[in-house]
Amino acid sequence: MVPEIVLPSAEEIEVAADATGLKAGSASEYRYQMYGGTRRKFVKVTIVVDVRSRRLLSVEASVQGEGPSEPEVAASEVRRLQEEGKRMTKLYGDGAYDSDVVFEALSEVGAEAAIRIRGNARPDSPGRRGEEVRLRQALGYREWAELTSYGMRWIVEAFFSAVKRKFGERLRARSVVGLLAEAMQRFWAYGLMRSYALARTGVPM
Repeated sequence: MVPEIVLPSAEEIEVAADATGLKAGSASEYRYQMYGGTRRKFVKVTIVVDVRSRRLLSVEASVQGEGPSEPEVAASEVRRLQEEGKRMTKLYGDGAYDSDVVFEALSEVGAEAAIRIRGNARPDSPGRRGEEVRLRQALGYREWAELTSYGMRWIVEAFFSAVKRKFGERLRARSVVGLLAEAMQRFWAYGLMRSYALARTGVPM
């Protein structure tokens, strides 16, 4: 559905992951029947962005309630980057990525985590996640956020905002396959335009 995304040349990268929703347009809504009524669904788009170059590394789209979860997408990307010869040093993510699946993948590749731990997390949780929970609770949010540079995840949020400003939040395709392809292609296209602008002028879009 999406042309190949070229990875940055740097061997070491820090990444940020997040997800957003796009709506089907009024003339091409994807609907399904539930309890005798019609309910709208969104297309969820999960992206991973290189924090240093601010380049798009991957994009995954699925119909709301279907497809892989945000943690599953992030864990898969962590392992893929390792297979592609990249050393991922840190992953930034909000509370949606506070998952054993993600922390296990980070441990496999020796990467740090800047993932916001959920408020009800137990300090006796096993494994890597337990270590992160205890660190967060010992430091408090502000000190933890400063230590991990958690604020750097704004880069992925800025990417979402830029795509929505450029293309809007509503999709136009009529079929489910078309909606997913259109959603991913918007992010790919913006990433390509941004890389071109940076290469040509030295100033990102």
